[in-house]
Amino acid sequence: MHCDIYRSSKKDEMYMYIARPNYPDDKEQENPFEGVPESVLQAFGKATFVMHLELHNERKLARANVLHVIDSLNTKGFFIQMPPEGLINPNAVEPEGLRGA
Repeated sequence: MHCDIYRSSKKDEMYMYIARPNYPDDKEQENPFEGVPESVLQAFGKATFVMHLELHNERKLARANVLHVIDSLNTKGFFIQMPPEGLINPNAVEPEGLRGA
């Protein structure tokens, strides 16, 4: 399964995987987001191409289960990778700077 990955302009570390079932014969897609619901596109914002990727059962992904991604690409034509939860505390106090430098 081939896919293209796009980064969201609205949320850091949010990515959309778009299926490319006919790759490499589909050289240029006129609208790769054709099958994505309008509400998802609005929440995602402007999409910036990141990379093309070939997925298979043995491939490891950093923040998503490859089997879930492949299933979503096969059934919906896209997969949304949400940013990691709980890694950054939005209420944390900013550091004062380097001490002893």
